[in-house]
Amino acid sequence: MTNAAEEMPGTTPDISVVVIVYNDSARLPTAVQSVLDQSLRNIEVIIADDCSTDDSYEVAERLRAADPGRVRAIRLPENSGGCGEPRNQGIRAARGRYVMFLDSDDILERHACRNMLDAADRTGSDLVSGKCVRVHVDNRNNKRVEWYPWLYRGTRTIESIAELPDLFVFDTLSTNKCYRREFLIENGLTFPRGIHYEDLLFSAQAYLAADRITLIPQTVYYWNVVEKTAAKSISNRRHEINNFADRLEIHRRVDAVLKRRGLDELRLHKDVKFLKHDLVLYLRDLPFLDDGYRHRFAEMANSYTRDFPHQAFDALDPIHAICAYLLLQEDWPNLMPAIDTLINRRKVSSPLTERDGRIYWCADHLEDPAARAILDVTEHGYHSIPFGSLSLRDELTGYREDASGVVLDGRVVNPLGIVGPTAKLSAELEFKARRRSLRSYRVPVPELRHEGEFISWHAEVPLRRMLRPLGVLDEVWDVRLRLTADGRTSTGKITAGNTDLEDAGAIVVRPLLTRATADRLKPEVSAKGHLAFVLSQHSRTAQVGRALLDRNLQGPPARAAKSALRRARNARRRLDSGPVKIRGYHRMLRLLPVRKGTVVFESHLGKQYSDSPRAIFEELRRRGAPVHAIWSHDGKTPTTNFPEGVELVERWSWRYLRALAQAEFWIDNQGYPLKLTKRPETTYIQTWHGSALKRMGFDEPKYRIMSEGDQHDYQRALDRFDHFVVRSEHDVRTLARAYRLPQDKLLRSGYPRNDALVRGRDAAEPPPEARELAEELKLRPGLPVVLYAPTFRAAADGKVQAFEAPFDVEAFADRFGDDFTLLVRSHYLNKVTLPPSVAGRLIDVTAVPDITPLLLLADALVTDYSSVMFDYALLGRPIVFYAYDWDAYAHDIRGTYFNLLEEAPGPVARTQEELFATLSDLDAVRDKYGDQIGDFVARYGEYDRGDAAARIADRFFGPAGGTTR
Repeated sequence: MTNAAEEMPGTTPDISVVVIVYNDSARLPTAVQSVLDQSLRNIEVIIADDCSTDDSYEVAERLRAADPGRVRAIRLPENSGGCGEPRNQGIRAARGRYVMFLDSDDILERHACRNMLDAADRTGSDLVSGKCVRVHVDNRNNKRVEWYPWLYRGTRTIESIAELPDLFVFDTLSTNKCYRREFLIENGLTFPRGIHYEDLLFSAQAYLAADRITLIPQTVYYWNVVEKTAAKSISNRRHEINNFADRLEIHRRVDAVLKRRGLDELRLHKDVKFLKHDLVLYLRDLPFLDDGYRHRFAEMANSYTRDFPHQAFDALDPIHAICAYLLLQEDWPNLMPAIDTLINRRKVSSPLTERDGRIYWCADHLEDPAARAILDVTEHGYHSIPFGSLSLRDELTGYREDASGVVLDGRVVNPLGIVGPTAKLSAELEFKARRRSLRSYRVPVPELRHEGEFISWHAEVPLRRMLRPLGVLDEVWDVRLRLTADGRTSTGKITAGNTDLEDAGAIVVRPLLTRATADRLKPEVSAKGHLAFVLSQHSRTAQVGRALLDRNLQGPPARAAKSALRRARNARRRLDSGPVKIRGYHRMLRLLPVRKGTVVFESHLGKQYSDSPRAIFEELRRRGAPVHAIWSHDGKTPTTNFPEGVELVERWSWRYLRALAQAEFWIDNQGYPLKLTKRPETTYIQTWHGSALKRMGFDEPKYRIMSEGDQHDYQRALDRFDHFVVRSEHDVRTLARAYRLPQDKLLRSGYPRNDALVRGRDAAEPPPEARELAEELKLRPGLPVVLYAPTFRAAADGKVQAFEAPFDVEAFADRFGDDFTLLVRSHYLNKVTLPPSVAGRLIDVTAVPDITPLLLLADALVTDYSSVMFDYALLGRPIVFYAYDWDAYAHDIRGTYFNLLEEAPGPVARTQEELFATLSDLDAVRDKYGDQIGDFVARYGEYDRGDAAARIADRFFGPAGGTTR
């Protein structure tokens, strides 16, 4: 029901919405209507026209005349040159208790004013801010992107902007906010006149002046964005230097305000944001601008950032810091590739250089120690990425039209000479429509040659006869180079920054839908700097035909066809959605029979062919058991890691669900999807993946505080286990109890994966699989092998922390590199990057699918709290514990089942110095802790006797291979 008081003329409006306009008469009515349609009725609209030269003011007057009680129009006597002054005039004219701002090309969400007002009146805040959504109006999918959504996850009121620095530095818009009008007047808050980026200064001053600020999670503002893909010219962008000058001037004014208030910490947050975001907006355009612009830009940027505190640069991502440094040096040859990587993060854009066992972005500036630190990209691991997995910068160096199409020249960066001079090279160019599932065309590249740090190529592309676009839906064609070296292929788009395509001619094409839809193909540069071709209409016939086609595409038949297509596409998406798959799976349980002898194996959620499921599978294969083995894989792990002759199904695919629904046995070591019910006829053998030091299952606080319903669902998933393999009574007291498993479900067989370790304890040499792995890793003959196998660390939010070696790997290699080889095996959730300086002495073996051969190769183990300690102890070899963060690990919210420092069957080092000292005399470790290792095995592995796989096979599949229960 509408409140009559809200509609009474002459009453004070709750909110005055200032709508600014300049030469935008076509969109102004829509913006104003979004205010008039607000669910809060007591609103006035003030249209502030910045002396438009079109009919914007006349349109404003017509809108005023149509609703004189709610709409007013004012016009500035001369254009102010920015958005600030029209808003200032709107504030002066406003009568409402609160003021909001709206641009003529945007709209307000229907309940924006009511939600803002409710929050302001409830909290007494001077300023209320809501969520803004950027709407890409020319995107066919109507793409919408929320503006810094993490700030608006819930309602929040703060007494000072210092409580939330991210709000100050990121959300600098004035348009998604509601201001108490008296607050603006009392503090003299106005927008700067005649300068761009006025929002940044106005918002900063408002944030600092406000006694109370409230954030609400509701969307209040739709910011309409039009993305244009016109080619960028080298010659006509110099005027934009004034744009950058305005941004710097506004930032300097904000800095002055912060300095007067002594807000150094807030200034640091703002400086970091400037380097990460503001500066990047301009860096992206530098490849398309001339030397004069670049020099002036560098001069201005460096004059501003030179005095930034070093903490601001320390907070940058490496590629941001590299760009900032190279800009300071005006090193354009190295900066341009760095900008390409800044825009396209996976791309390797520089040839790179190795110096003293470290990898640097470029060979220049390395005489400066500070530059060395900035340009060091060793941790990116570029040197360890296989050629086929690299995304390489391919720079267009020549472009011209000829009678048949275009002639293209380019060069692909060859980082660290990964493609040797004798490599067999081939390449082809691929032209592919940007929209998915449409055709592509390929043309061979006949000329390839090594040129130092690059591989150059030349191709004549007969676009006129080769490319036959449909003419609609495939207007944009991306170009990729597929470069093959010795059978390995790297595919990448072509960077076009140094080639001026503005004046390039248009190529005649013949679309399948005739030249009435399009007749020319013109090159352009994409938003990320890559070469593309766009269909266009040159002749009058094509222009008229395309206009007619566009009109027809908006007609009822076309809308019906598009609606049907959307329904089909949505149906396909729904078919692949989790809920539909779960329902489909349970329908399979009812309708499909069990396939006798079918066993679905899975290890670590499909990430590996390893562990106890592997050991059981290989025992069944050795016996020739009549089973149909199906292995699950995650879709990312190379299928070559799995054995030949077995059926592979991708986890969560329909084939996977059908396999589980019909299997006679499930065998895994972690857990099939929790929401998949197991039918009674299927036997689920849970082998698990290690004894526990850290508390598990319902012993973890997070499970104990679950709702009763969630606990019930979790328990139901655990109840699917028909059998749970344990290797000791410790497992019975910990894992079995934590998962609430009854005694009759426990298999006291030991871990099948550990059979090889029990057999390997007294073996004269490692088994064949371990010896083959040693050759593959190129281990130095005659030197002992030490395996470092830590567990992962979780951050406070539960996410896995990136792996960082807790000791200096180069110092380790220098000290022990001639004495033994260290194999580094991180948890499978982590990734390891070792510098080239330690090559051969330290080897990353994280990618080795199964850890068992590594354990057999290792003469000693270094670990922390990983369950690998329980397994490796079976070999009776030295174990060194590196518990550098034991206090944090043991005393966090989960806790441990026992005190490792008291029960460890080996020395416990707490510092790097202690670790190095211990490893310097492994013989002493062996002599001192031999008996303790035996006691440790007796406590934590008494059922590991070397026959676990055989015992499980005997019980469930029979000695001769016949299945039994």
